[in-house]
Amino acid sequence: MSLLNVENLKMHFPVRGGILMRALKTCKAVDGVSISVSQGETLGLVGESGCGKTTLGKAIVRLYQPTDGKLQFEGQDITHSSQRALRPIRRDIQMIFQDPAESLNPRLTVRDILEEPFLVQKQGTTAERRQWVGELLDKVGLASTAADRFPFEFSGGQRQRIGIARAIALKPKLIVCDEPVSALDVSVQSQVLNLMLDLQREMGLSYLFIAHGLSVVKHMSDRVAVMYLGKIVELAPSEELYHNPRHAYTKALLDAIPVPDPSKRRARRLLSGDVPSPIDPPKGCAFGHRMKHPKWEQSVGMELKLEEISPGHWVQKCPCCVD
Repeated sequence: MSLLNVENLKMHFPVRGGILMRALKTCKAVDGVSISVSQGETLGLVGESGCGKTTLGKAIVRLYQPTDGKLQFEGQDITHSSQRALRPIRRDIQMIFQDPAESLNPRLTVRDILEEPFLVQKQGTTAERRQWVGELLDKVGLASTAADRFPFEFSGGQRQRIGIARAIALKPKLIVCDEPVSALDVSVQSQVLNLMLDLQREMGLSYLFIAHGLSVVKHMSDRVAVMYLGKIVELAPSEELYHNPRHAYTKALLDAIPVPDPSKRRARRLLSGDVPSPIDPPKGCAFGHRMKHPKWEQSVGMELKLEEISPGHWVQKCPCCVD
């Protein structure tokens, strides 16, 4: 049984306007996503900015109430659970945010930040919580003296280590990682990623790893889901996706990965056009419409859903994006 099951999840936001601020349109940020994450697995989620990755992550941890669909954690339906019912479940589902400078309260010391999960869940005495904070800092590679300092006194990489320490404080089973290294220097990114891999092996964690670039996701993920305009267009084991991409959008993302050897040249599929608006998405295949593909009109009216083309390899088949 999967640790997390997401079935046909939708996250729609009303777009209001006019004097009475009535809902005039709907922003379909996430529009029918189905994924699963197993125990100890890392599922990578990639796509351009604005495709709905972060919104999906926040809906999974129930920072947003899903518009439609189903969320199951360890077989329990949590789609419509109340905040009181979610409290014990939140011990097992945590989140690492993209910008550690924004996600850490600047008015609290590191000790206060790391003690807060224990206080919310009513765990431990004052002495025990003090000990646990020291152990958390040691796990993420920070000195115990960091506990009495404030977040602004640390570098970006150190702040993200504090964010990771907060996420693992209650020994969760699943962590949603929302682009955890995108705000960091390249030299620091690998250190944080290796720390996350070490913690995964040590604690048996499962990750939903959200990122822009397929290069970072390849280093971390067992399987990869490619998202475009609120929908999953391809899902496959990591090696399979990198060696045998089938959807045109996946191929374009792979072509965008920089080659470290400047002497090498390769043909690149350059993306033309702009990402369509989720408020007014085109009919049929959204990516084919963007690329002005000659077969795009054939996709209008088709039921574009994921189909398994080989074991574990799913792709949204349409005439303009899949050969």
